[in-house]
Amino acid sequence: MDFTGKPLAERVRPQTLEDLIGQEHLVGKEGVLRRAINAGRIPSMILWGPPGVGKTTIANIIANSVKAPFFTLSAISSGVKEVREVIQRARFQSNTILFIDEIHRFNKSQQDALLGAVEKGDITLIGATTENPSFEVNSALLSRSQVYTLKSLTKEDLFRLIEQALAKDEILSKRQVELKETQALFNISGGDARKLLNLLDLVVQNIEGDPAVVTDELVKDIAQQRVATYDKTGDMHYDVISAFIKSIRGSDPNAAVYYLARMIEGGEDIKFIARRLVILASEDIGNANPTALVIATNAFQAVNLIGYPEGRIILSQAVTYLASSPKSNAAYMAIGRAQELVRKTGDLSIPMPIRNAPTKLMKEEGYGQGYKYSHDYPGNFVQQEFLPQEIKGTKLYDPKGNAREDEMRKRLKAMWKEKYGY
Repeated sequence: MDFTGKPLAERVRPQTLEDLIGQEHLVGKEGVLRRAINAGRIPSMILWGPPGVGKTTIANIIANSVKAPFFTLSAISSGVKEVREVIQRARFQSNTILFIDEIHRFNKSQQDALLGAVEKGDITLIGATTENPSFEVNSALLSRSQVYTLKSLTKEDLFRLIEQALAKDEILSKRQVELKETQALFNISGGDARKLLNLLDLVVQNIEGDPAVVTDELVKDIAQQRVATYDKTGDMHYDVISAFIKSIRGSDPNAAVYYLARMIEGGEDIKFIARRLVILASEDIGNANPTALVIATNAFQAVNLIGYPEGRIILSQAVTYLASSPKSNAAYMAIGRAQELVRKTGDLSIPMPIRNAPTKLMKEEGYGQGYKYSHDYPGNFVQQEFLPQEIKGTKLYDPKGNAREDEMRKRLKAMWKEKYGY
Protein backbone atom coordinates (compact mmCIF):
# COMPACT_ATOMS: atom_id res chain seq x y z
CA MET A 1 0.00 0.00 0.00
CA ASP A 2 1.23 3.50 -0.81
CA PHE A 3 1.09 5.61 2.34
CA THR A 4 2.90 8.64 0.95
CA GLY A 5 -0.30 10.69 0.55
CA LYS A 6 -1.33 10.25 4.18
CA PRO A 7 -0.03 12.13 7.21
CA LEU A 8 1.80 10.00 9.77
CA ALA A 9 -0.99 10.28 12.35
CA GLU A 10 -3.34 8.57 9.88
CA ARG A 11 -0.80 6.00 8.75
CA VAL A 12 -0.27 4.71 12.27
CA ARG A 13 -3.75 5.29 13.72
CA PRO A 14 -4.44 2.34 16.10
CA GLN A 15 -6.97 -0.20 14.90
CA THR A 16 -7.32 -2.12 18.18
CA LEU A 17 -7.47 -1.25 21.87
CA GLU A 18 -4.15 -3.01 22.37
CA ASP A 19 -2.42 -0.48 20.13
CA LEU A 20 -4.07 2.55 21.74
CA ILE A 21 -1.80 4.60 24.00
CA GLY A 22 -3.36 6.49 26.90
CA GLN A 23 -6.92 6.56 28.32
CA GLU A 24 -6.31 3.54 30.53
CA HIS A 25 -9.24 4.54 32.75
CA LEU A 26 -11.57 3.92 29.78
CA VAL A 27 -9.92 1.20 27.70
CA GLY A 28 -7.67 -0.57 30.20
CA LYS A 29 -8.48 -4.07 31.45
CA GLU A 30 -11.14 -2.72 33.80
CA GLY A 31 -12.13 0.26 31.64
CA VAL A 32 -15.82 0.87 31.06
CA LEU A 33 -15.38 1.25 27.28
CA ARG A 34 -13.39 -1.97 26.99
CA ARG A 35 -16.13 -3.85 28.84
CA ALA A 36 -18.79 -2.37 26.55
CA ILE A 37 -16.79 -3.26 23.43
CA ASN A 38 -16.09 -6.80 24.63
CA ALA A 39 -19.78 -7.26 25.40
CA GLY A 40 -20.77 -5.84 22.02
CA ARG A 41 -23.18 -3.39 23.70
CA ILE A 42 -22.17 0.11 22.63
CA PRO A 43 -24.21 2.98 24.09
CA SER A 44 -24.55 6.36 22.46
CA MET A 45 -21.77 8.46 23.92
CA ILE A 46 -19.99 11.78 24.01
CA LEU A 47 -16.19 11.63 24.12
CA TRP A 48 -14.96 14.79 25.82
CA GLY A 49 -11.31 15.72 25.96
CA PRO A 50 -8.49 17.93 24.63
CA PRO A 51 -7.46 17.80 20.95
CA GLY A 52 -5.41 14.81 19.83
CA VAL A 53 -5.96 12.46 22.77
CA GLY A 54 -7.76 9.67 20.91
CA LYS A 55 -11.44 10.55 20.48
CA THR A 56 -11.60 9.76 16.75
CA THR A 57 -9.36 6.74 17.19
CA ILE A 58 -11.59 5.26 19.89
CA ALA A 59 -14.65 5.74 17.67
CA ASN A 60 -12.92 3.88 14.82
CA ILE A 61 -11.78 1.09 17.13
CA ILE A 62 -15.34 0.64 18.41
CA ALA A 63 -16.70 0.37 14.87
CA ASN A 64 -13.96 -2.10 13.87
CA SER A 65 -14.45 -4.20 17.00
CA VAL A 66 -18.21 -4.63 16.70
CA LYS A 67 -18.12 -4.83 12.87
CA ALA A 68 -20.80 -2.15 12.57
CA PRO A 69 -21.62 0.17 9.65
CA PHE A 70 -19.71 3.35 10.42
CA PHE A 71 -20.47 6.87 9.21
CA THR A 72 -18.46 9.99 9.98
CA LEU A 73 -19.63 13.59 9.85
CA SER A 74 -17.81 16.77 10.78
CA ALA A 75 -19.91 19.41 12.52
CA ILE A 76 -17.86 22.05 10.71
CA SER A 77 -18.97 21.03 7.22
CA SER A 78 -22.19 19.03 7.80
CA GLY A 79 -25.75 20.10 8.55
CA VAL A 80 -29.23 18.69 9.10
CA LYS A 81 -29.38 17.41 5.50
CA GLU A 82 -26.30 15.20 5.95
CA VAL A 83 -27.53 13.95 9.34
CA ARG A 84 -30.89 12.93 7.88
CA GLU A 85 -29.21 11.17 4.96
CA VAL A 86 -27.19 9.00 7.36
CA ILE A 87 -30.28 8.28 9.47
CA GLN A 88 -32.19 7.24 6.36
CA ARG A 89 -29.41 4.84 5.35
CA ALA A 90 -29.20 3.51 8.90
CA ARG A 91 -32.80 2.31 8.76
CA PHE A 92 -31.67 -0.36 6.30
CA GLN A 93 -28.54 -1.35 8.26
CA SER A 94 -28.57 -2.60 11.82
CA ASN A 95 -26.26 -1.33 14.58
CA THR A 96 -25.17 1.72 12.58
CA ILE A 97 -22.65 3.97 14.33
CA LEU A 98 -22.58 7.67 13.49
CA PHE A 99 -19.46 9.53 14.58
CA ILE A 100 -19.75 13.33 14.70
CA ASP A 101 -16.51 15.19 15.24
CA GLU A 102 -16.75 18.53 17.07
CA ILE A 103 -20.40 17.92 17.91
CA HIS A 104 -20.39 21.09 20.02
CA ARG A 105 -20.44 23.04 16.74
CA PHE A 106 -23.87 21.63 15.86
CA ASN A 107 -26.66 24.10 16.63
CA LYS A 108 -29.88 23.11 18.39
CA SER A 109 -31.78 22.14 15.21
CA GLN A 110 -28.88 19.98 14.03
CA GLN A 111 -28.64 18.23 17.40
CA ASP A 112 -32.43 17.82 17.53
CA ALA A 113 -32.28 16.02 14.17
CA LEU A 114 -30.33 13.25 15.90
CA LEU A 115 -32.71 12.77 18.83
CA GLY A 116 -35.36 10.56 17.26
CA ALA A 117 -32.84 8.20 15.65
CA VAL A 118 -30.91 7.85 18.90
CA GLU A 119 -34.11 7.21 20.88
CA LYS A 120 -35.32 4.55 18.45
CA GLY A 121 -31.93 2.89 18.25
CA ASP A 122 -31.61 3.52 14.52
CA ILE A 123 -28.12 4.85 15.19
CA THR A 124 -25.56 4.68 17.94
CA LEU A 125 -24.18 8.18 18.27
CA ILE A 126 -20.55 8.83 19.13
CA GLY A 127 -19.88 12.54 19.46
CA ALA A 128 -16.44 14.05 20.01
CA THR A 129 -15.96 17.43 21.64
CA THR A 130 -13.25 19.55 23.21
CA GLU A 131 -15.89 21.64 24.99
CA ASN A 132 -17.82 20.85 28.16
CA PRO A 133 -20.84 18.89 26.87
CA SER A 134 -22.96 20.16 29.76
CA PHE A 135 -22.90 23.56 28.08
CA GLU A 136 -22.55 22.65 24.41
CA VAL A 137 -24.81 19.59 23.90
CA ASN A 138 -28.61 19.72 24.17
CA SER A 139 -29.82 18.30 27.47
CA ALA A 140 -32.23 15.93 25.70
CA LEU A 141 -29.42 14.45 23.60
CA LEU A 142 -27.05 14.45 26.57
CA SER A 143 -29.52 12.49 28.70
CA ARG A 144 -29.56 9.75 26.06
CA SER A 145 -25.78 9.46 25.92
CA GLN A 146 -22.96 8.42 28.20
CA VAL A 147 -20.27 11.06 28.68
CA TYR A 148 -16.70 9.73 28.83
CA THR A 149 -13.91 12.15 29.73
CA LEU A 150 -10.56 11.61 28.02
CA LYS A 151 -7.42 12.73 29.81
CA SER A 152 -4.44 14.64 28.46
CA LEU A 153 -1.60 12.39 27.33
CA THR A 154 1.41 12.22 29.63
CA LYS A 155 4.99 12.79 28.48
CA GLU A 156 5.51 9.03 28.75
CA ASP A 157 2.47 8.43 26.50
CA LEU A 158 3.81 10.85 23.90
CA PHE A 159 7.24 9.21 23.89
CA ARG A 160 5.62 5.78 23.44
CA LEU A 161 3.65 7.21 20.50
CA ILE A 162 6.86 8.28 18.80
CA GLU A 163 8.50 4.91 19.40
CA GLN A 164 5.42 3.11 18.09
CA ALA A 165 5.36 5.26 14.95
CA LEU A 166 9.07 4.78 14.23
CA ALA A 167 8.68 1.01 14.59
CA LYS A 168 5.40 0.46 12.74
CA ASP A 169 5.16 3.10 10.02
CA GLU A 170 6.09 1.69 6.61
CA ILE A 171 8.00 4.86 5.70
CA LEU A 172 9.74 5.88 8.93
CA SER A 173 10.65 2.30 9.84
CA LYS A 174 12.92 2.25 6.78
CA ARG A 175 14.88 5.25 8.08
CA GLN A 176 17.47 5.39 10.83
CA VAL A 177 16.01 7.99 13.17
CA GLU A 178 17.93 9.14 16.23
CA LEU A 179 15.88 11.08 18.77
CA LYS A 180 18.67 13.12 20.29
CA GLU A 181 16.17 15.57 21.85
CA THR A 182 12.38 15.50 22.12
CA GLN A 183 11.40 18.50 24.26
CA ALA A 184 10.65 20.76 21.29
CA LEU A 185 8.44 18.07 19.75
CA PHE A 186 6.47 17.87 22.99
CA ASN A 187 6.30 21.62 23.54
CA ILE A 188 5.14 22.54 20.04
CA SER A 189 2.57 19.76 19.81
CA GLY A 190 1.14 20.72 23.21
CA GLY A 191 0.08 17.19 24.13
CA ASP A 192 -1.80 16.67 20.84
CA ALA A 193 -0.82 13.25 19.49
CA ARG A 194 -1.85 14.11 15.94
CA LYS A 195 0.29 17.26 15.92
CA LEU A 196 3.19 15.40 17.50
CA LEU A 197 3.26 12.62 14.93
CA ASN A 198 2.78 14.89 11.94
CA LEU A 199 5.50 17.23 13.19
CA LEU A 200 7.85 14.27 13.65
CA ASP A 201 7.10 13.14 10.10
CA LEU A 202 7.74 16.65 8.76
CA VAL A 203 11.06 16.91 10.60
CA VAL A 204 12.32 13.52 9.43
CA GLN A 205 11.28 14.29 5.84
CA ASN A 206 13.43 17.44 5.97
CA ILE A 207 16.56 15.55 7.03
CA GLU A 208 18.58 14.06 4.18
CA GLY A 209 20.42 10.80 4.65
CA ASP A 210 20.70 8.48 7.64
CA PRO A 211 20.75 8.66 10.52
CA ALA A 212 18.14 11.40 10.77
CA VAL A 213 19.19 13.11 14.00
CA VAL A 214 16.26 14.95 15.62
CA THR A 215 17.27 17.90 17.82
CA ASP A 216 15.25 20.62 19.53
CA GLU A 217 16.85 23.34 17.39
CA LEU A 218 16.03 21.50 14.17
CA VAL A 219 12.42 20.92 15.24
CA LYS A 220 11.97 24.60 16.11
CA ASP A 221 13.42 25.73 12.77
CA ILE A 222 11.20 23.45 10.73
CA ALA A 223 8.11 24.19 12.82
CA GLN A 224 8.69 27.93 12.49
CA GLN A 225 8.76 27.64 8.70
CA ARG A 226 5.45 25.83 8.80
CA VAL A 227 3.81 28.33 11.15
CA ALA A 228 3.88 30.88 8.35
CA THR A 229 1.16 28.86 6.59
CA TYR A 230 -2.51 29.09 7.53
CA ASP A 231 -4.97 26.30 6.77
CA LYS A 232 -8.58 27.34 7.31
CA THR A 233 -9.62 23.75 7.87
CA GLY A 234 -6.59 22.50 9.80
CA ASP A 235 -5.05 22.74 13.24
CA MET A 236 -3.43 26.11 12.50
CA HIS A 237 -6.89 27.62 12.08
CA TYR A 238 -7.75 26.78 15.68
CA ASP A 239 -4.33 27.75 17.01
CA VAL A 240 -4.47 31.22 15.44
CA ILE A 241 -8.06 31.97 16.45
CA SER A 242 -7.20 30.79 19.97
CA ALA A 243 -4.18 33.11 20.11
CA PHE A 244 -6.34 35.92 18.69
CA ILE A 245 -9.06 35.56 21.34
CA LYS A 246 -6.57 35.13 24.19
CA SER A 247 -4.67 38.25 23.08
CA ILE A 248 -7.84 40.37 23.19
CA ARG A 249 -8.83 38.82 26.54
CA GLY A 250 -5.32 39.57 27.79
CA SER A 251 -5.64 43.26 26.77
CA ASP A 252 -2.83 43.18 24.19
CA PRO A 253 -4.01 45.08 21.09
CA ASN A 254 -0.64 44.60 19.37
CA ALA A 255 -0.78 40.80 19.51
CA ALA A 256 -4.51 40.85 18.71
CA VAL A 257 -4.11 42.88 15.52
CA TYR A 258 -1.13 40.69 14.52
CA TYR A 259 -3.24 37.53 14.70
CA LEU A 260 -6.04 39.37 12.91
CA ALA A 261 -3.58 40.02 10.08
CA ARG A 262 -2.54 36.34 10.09
CA MET A 263 -6.15 35.31 9.56
CA ILE A 264 -6.83 37.95 6.90
CA GLU A 265 -3.67 37.06 4.96
CA GLY A 266 -4.63 33.39 5.21
CA GLY A 267 -8.01 34.05 3.62
CA GLU A 268 -10.15 33.53 6.73
CA ASP A 269 -13.83 34.45 6.40
CA ILE A 270 -14.08 37.93 7.93
CA LYS A 271 -17.64 37.18 9.05
CA PHE A 272 -16.27 34.29 11.14
CA ILE A 273 -13.82 36.69 12.79
CA ALA A 274 -16.57 39.26 13.41
CA ARG A 275 -18.86 36.66 15.00
CA ARG A 276 -16.11 35.70 17.44
CA LEU A 277 -15.73 39.35 18.42
CA VAL A 278 -19.44 39.63 19.25
CA ILE A 279 -19.19 36.59 21.53
CA LEU A 280 -16.02 37.90 23.17
CA ALA A 281 -17.58 41.31 23.82
CA SER A 282 -20.07 39.70 26.20
CA GLU A 283 -18.01 36.78 27.48
CA ASP A 284 -14.80 38.65 28.33
CA ILE A 285 -15.83 42.33 28.63
CA GLY A 286 -19.50 42.33 29.56
CA ASN A 287 -20.65 45.04 31.93
CA ALA A 288 -17.12 46.32 32.47
CA ASN A 289 -17.80 48.21 29.23
CA PRO A 290 -21.24 47.58 27.68
CA THR A 291 -20.25 49.67 24.65
CA ALA A 292 -17.96 46.79 23.60
CA LEU A 293 -20.96 44.71 22.54
CA VAL A 294 -22.31 47.67 20.55
CA ILE A 295 -18.96 48.09 18.78
CA ALA A 296 -18.63 44.35 18.05
CA THR A 297 -22.21 44.02 16.79
CA ASN A 298 -21.85 47.06 14.54
CA ALA A 299 -18.55 45.69 13.24
CA PHE A 300 -20.26 42.41 12.35
CA GLN A 301 -23.01 44.25 10.48
CA ALA A 302 -20.50 46.53 8.75
CA VAL A 303 -18.23 43.76 7.43
CA ASN A 304 -21.32 41.94 6.13
CA LEU A 305 -22.24 45.11 4.25
CA ILE A 306 -18.78 46.11 3.02
CA GLY A 307 -16.89 42.85 2.67
CA TYR A 308 -13.20 42.48 1.85
CA PRO A 309 -10.74 44.24 1.66
CA GLU A 310 -12.18 47.33 3.40
CA GLY A 311 -13.74 45.17 6.11
CA ARG A 312 -10.26 44.59 7.55
CA ILE A 313 -10.18 48.24 8.70
CA ILE A 314 -13.44 47.86 10.58
CA LEU A 315 -12.20 44.66 12.18
CA SER A 316 -8.98 46.36 13.20
CA GLN A 317 -10.92 49.17 14.88
CA ALA A 318 -13.12 46.67 16.77
CA VAL A 319 -10.21 44.43 17.75
CA THR A 320 -8.04 47.22 19.11
CA TYR A 321 -11.01 48.69 21.00
CA LEU A 322 -11.97 45.36 22.58
CA ALA A 323 -8.37 44.54 23.47
CA SER A 324 -7.91 47.95 25.12
CA SER A 325 -11.19 47.74 27.04
CA PRO A 326 -11.51 46.78 30.74
CA LYS A 327 -12.46 43.11 31.11
CA SER A 328 -15.04 41.15 33.07
CA ASN A 329 -16.48 37.65 32.68
CA ALA A 330 -19.05 38.21 35.44
CA ALA A 331 -22.07 38.01 33.10
CA TYR A 332 -20.68 34.84 31.47
CA MET A 333 -20.08 33.25 34.87
CA ALA A 334 -23.55 34.30 36.09
CA ILE A 335 -25.44 32.44 33.37
CA GLY A 336 -23.21 29.39 33.89
CA ARG A 337 -23.99 29.36 37.62
CA ALA A 338 -27.68 29.92 36.95
CA GLN A 339 -27.91 27.04 34.47
CA GLU A 340 -26.05 24.75 36.85
CA LEU A 341 -28.47 25.73 39.64
CA VAL A 342 -31.49 25.07 37.41
CA ARG A 343 -30.16 21.64 36.45
CA LYS A 344 -29.53 20.84 40.11
CA THR A 345 -32.83 22.14 41.57
CA GLY A 346 -35.27 21.63 38.70
CA ASP A 347 -38.43 23.69 38.19
CA LEU A 348 -38.84 25.35 41.57
CA SER A 349 -42.10 27.06 42.46
CA ILE A 350 -42.21 30.73 41.46
CA PRO A 351 -43.22 33.04 44.34
CA MET A 352 -46.96 33.86 44.18
CA PRO A 353 -46.57 37.68 44.26
CA ILE A 354 -44.61 37.76 40.98
CA ARG A 355 -46.74 35.25 39.07
CA ASN A 356 -48.86 36.44 36.16
CA ALA A 357 -52.58 36.76 36.94
CA PRO A 358 -54.48 37.28 33.66
CA THR A 359 -57.74 35.63 34.86
CA LYS A 360 -60.11 36.15 37.78
CA LEU A 361 -59.58 32.55 38.94
CA MET A 362 -55.83 33.05 39.12
CA LYS A 363 -56.29 36.23 41.15
CA GLU A 364 -58.58 34.33 43.53
CA GLU A 365 -55.90 31.66 43.86
CA GLY A 366 -53.47 34.32 45.05
CA TYR A 367 -51.50 34.87 41.87
CA GLY A 368 -49.88 38.32 41.94
CA GLN A 369 -51.07 39.14 45.46
CA GLY A 370 -48.56 41.13 47.47
CA TYR A 371 -46.53 42.23 44.46
CA LYS A 372 -44.88 45.62 44.96
CA TYR A 373 -44.67 47.75 41.83
CA SER A 374 -41.11 49.14 41.95
CA HIS A 375 -41.98 52.48 40.37
CA ASP A 376 -44.36 53.30 43.20
CA TYR A 377 -41.45 53.52 45.65
CA PRO A 378 -38.63 56.04 46.19
CA GLY A 379 -35.74 55.44 43.81
CA ASN A 380 -37.94 53.03 41.83
CA PHE A 381 -36.97 50.21 44.17
CA VAL A 382 -38.38 48.19 47.06
CA GLN A 383 -37.05 44.96 48.53
CA GLN A 384 -39.12 41.88 47.79
CA GLU A 385 -38.44 38.23 47.05
CA PHE A 386 -38.04 37.24 43.39
CA LEU A 387 -36.24 33.89 43.67
CA PRO A 388 -37.99 30.64 44.64
CA GLN A 389 -38.06 30.03 48.40
CA GLU A 390 -35.59 27.15 48.21
CA ILE A 391 -32.81 29.28 46.72
CA LYS A 392 -33.59 32.74 48.08
CA GLY A 393 -30.54 34.87 48.70
CA THR A 394 -28.44 33.02 46.11
CA LYS A 395 -25.95 35.35 44.42
CA LEU A 396 -25.37 34.41 40.79
CA TYR A 397 -24.07 37.69 39.39
CA ASP A 398 -20.86 38.81 41.08
CA PRO A 399 -19.57 42.11 39.60
CA LYS A 400 -15.82 42.39 39.12
CA GLY A 401 -13.54 45.11 40.46
CA ASN A 402 -13.46 47.37 37.36
CA ALA A 403 -14.80 50.91 37.70
CA ARG A 404 -18.16 50.36 36.04
CA GLU A 405 -19.01 47.09 37.79
CA ASP A 406 -17.70 48.40 41.10
CA GLU A 407 -20.29 51.16 40.76
CA MET A 408 -22.93 48.51 40.03
CA ARG A 409 -21.83 46.51 43.08
CA LYS A 410 -22.18 49.57 45.34
CA ARG A 411 -25.66 50.25 44.00
CA LEU A 412 -26.74 46.62 44.48
CA LYS A 413 -25.31 46.60 48.00
CA ALA A 414 -27.19 49.80 48.88
CA MET A 415 -30.46 48.34 47.65
CA TRP A 416 -30.21 44.76 48.88
CA LYS A 417 -28.21 45.47 52.05
CA GLU A 418 -26.71 42.17 53.16
CA LYS A 419 -29.12 39.85 51.34
CA TYR A 420 -26.81 38.89 48.46
CA GLY A 421 -23.50 39.66 50.08
CA TYR A 422 -22.56 42.55 47.80
